[in-house]
Amino acid sequence: MSGQPNHPTLLIPGPIEFDDAVLQSMSHYSESHVGAPFVATFGETLSMLRKLFQTEDPSSQPFVISGSGTLGWDLVAANLAEPGDEVLVLHTGYFADSFADCFETYGVRATQLKAPIGSRPQLPEIEKALKEKKYKLLTVTHVDTSTGVLSELKALSEMVHRVSPDTLVIVDGVCSVGCEEIEFDKWQLDGVITASQKAIGCPAGLSISMYSGRAIKTFQARKTPPGSYFASFKNWLPIMQNYEAKKASYFATPSPQLIHALHTSLTQILSKPLAERFAAHRAASQKIKEAVTDLGLKQLASDPANQANGMTAIYLPENVKAPELLPNLLKKGVIFAGGLHKEIAAKYIRFGHMGVSVTDSKRDDIGRAIQALQNGLSEAGYQKA
Repeated sequence: MSGQPNHPTLLIPGPIEFDDAVLQSMSHYSESHVGAPFVATFGETLSMLRKLFQTEDPSSQPFVISGSGTLGWDLVAANLAEPGDEVLVLHTGYFADSFADCFETYGVRATQLKAPIGSRPQLPEIEKALKEKKYKLLTVTHVDTSTGVLSELKALSEMVHRVSPDTLVIVDGVCSVGCEEIEFDKWQLDGVITASQKAIGCPAGLSISMYSGRAIKTFQARKTPPGSYFASFKNWLPIMQNYEAKKASYFATPSPQLIHALHTSLTQILSKPLAERFAAHRAASQKIKEAVTDLGLKQLASDPANQANGMTAIYLPENVKAPELLPNLLKKGVIFAGGLHKEIAAKYIRFGHMGVSVTDSKRDDIGRAIQALQNGLSEAGYQKA
């Protein structure tokens, strides 16, 4: 039984529900960020991230920096691309627009390859784009939080390495790390950026990322200095290397309490095989998607191959409005998110199913949420045709 105060179950695509032990870690007493106990905790946290991302390559480098997932875009744009460079941004929703905007802020030329809402760019058209122009980076949103679209990474990376071997493969994994399979080494990924508050199951406030040795060499070969001070690898790389080596180091003060919470969450995640965790998320996702179909509703991602396992974006019936349905669901003890994609925001809702809501067998978050959705739609006047 949770020791948290009674509260509506948070089932949006992040932040998610947190385990009691993770929240208790946030209450850790104040300590020096350069003291040996904290340095050891931070070092262990960085080493555990290697296991989560499934990399054993010593040249890979994890980063944990105070900030939101958005900081990951700046880390990529400021360090791995230079003004005038060309980058190809694969678009599956709102967050590709934002990533492209971030690149443009640093003087990097971003070309977006877009797909219809609920779909993703296909490999032949991506290959065609790569053959037409030399791109420094290719970015892909593994799961776009605005649409629930899942992108294929393994085949994509294989194609990029074959067609444009010098192009770095960068993954926005904010809504996927911890609930979707990512094999950093095997898939030859060059960067994966994420955040603490989604499937990793730690309160918001940490930008978490992993970069390949090839990406670090790209940074080291820059002709111009990074366009950011706080997001510069020049400042952060030695800090992360020292912390992982259990050596005190300082550039900017980290949050010891958040690092302790992340350490606890990663310890829990890695206490079981990752394959079991991913399977649990797939099973919960399938249960939810079957319930959505049984209700006569449609998803933004209509093709099962494009459907994420940590969230579901659901089109509402024409006579049901999100501003009326969502408060009713809140009264029933669950919180869903409204639409985010600017073209169709009023037409759909988003159901997040990540972390302890899926993996803790003592919780019935998913079953209660499905029942609440069924009742809420009925009370709004909806009847399956």
